Amino acid sequence: MPRALIIGCLSSLLTVLAGNTPALAGDSAAQGVVELFTSQGCSSCPKADKALETLIREGNVVALAYHVDYWNYLGWTDTMSSRQNTDRQYAYARMFGRGTVYTPQAVINGREHVNGGDIDRIRTQVQGMATQGRGLSVPVNAQIAGDEIRIDIGSGEGKANVVVAYFDGEQAVDIQDGENRGRRVAYWHAVKAIETIGMWEGRAMSLVLPASMLNDRAGCAILLQRMKSADTPGAILGARMITTKRPLPETARRN
Repeated sequence: MPRALIIGCLSSLLTVLAGNTPALAGDSAAQGVVELFTSQGCSSCPKADKALETLIREGNVVALAYHVDYWNYLGWTDTMSSRQNTDRQYAYARMFGRGTVYTPQAVINGREHVNGGDIDRIRTQVQGMATQGRGLSVPVNAQIAGDEIRIDIGSGEGKANVVVAYFDGEQAVDIQDGENRGRRVAYWHAVKAIETIGMWEGRAMSLVLPASMLNDRAGCAILLQRMKSADTPGAILGARMITTKRPLPETARRN
């Protein structure tokens, strides 16, 4: 059979197998994980929000924004904030041995924290951890297949939780009160929910979730994260992000 015909047949077969699969995809492997704790009510945060956008556009890290709720007392309720996000930041504070939290804070690979607005230091930390053996050492793959999210995790050492963080796409918010009153700020990958879906014990494993878990979210991140205790997170060993290709909302206004 001519080579061109073989390629054509394979292409047709792949099209048939794809069927009506939603326009979703598994992103490429990441160099690290950056978790930004931020708030619409914090005057120092827009610089960090812009830094996170830059990292997302560069595509080298799994980048997530957790909007905390403890700035809401200033008169503006962050439209993306939640107590769950605040709880995660305080959990990291316990891990770091800190009695307080701050914004903007970037936690890198669950191991170190830096000012979230210092993008050069964030990049340096991600690259340094990768060369020091503190990066993402366990392969994590994820993709949408029909009505399923298929997650494959490679082998390694120790135990870790399999955590999924669901996030929204880009949203521009007109802030009408608080420290950022009158500003319009773009936010990316704001985490709306986070849950533990399984336990990894060092052996390769696979998990399947219904694709409907994404609902109208822009995507999710799968984090393979060690736990220092039942409620205190530790190092992230592997990660993968899935994003949808649906159009993202252009604005999110508070009425």
